[in-house]
Amino acid sequence: MKPSIAIILCLLILGVDSQRWFEFIKEAGQGTRDMWRAYSDMREANWKGADKYFHARGNYDAAQRGPGGAWAAKVISDAREGIQRVIGRGAADSRADQFANRWGRSGRDPNYFRPVGLPSKY
Repeated sequence: MKPSIAIILCLLILGVDSQRWFEFIKEAGQGTRDMWRAYSDMREANWKGADKYFHARGNYDAAQRGPGGAWAAKVISDAREGIQRVIGRGAADSRADQFANRWGRSGRDPNYFRPVGLPSKY
């Protein structure tokens, strides 16, 4: 089956109108940028113990965009943690990261994970 036919079939089966589909893609792009910004801020801050805060913040910001942003945050978070497991990072740390990811995506305040003394810029 050609990809274009498969897409049309999926749209018909799922009942997704083109307006909503484009909105979803837009939200996913914005959510991806939110995740990248959180990652960049984490690298720039280089603050001990801030990892979970930036995980939660990136997922929170992305999910606030809508279903597309939440989807992008989940895909990016799961991929990142999957890669970390493959290269040998600890399973306990990965579970803690995923907890922070879910916390942020659920709409809870990412400041729960904010370490004391982290500059207000972040």
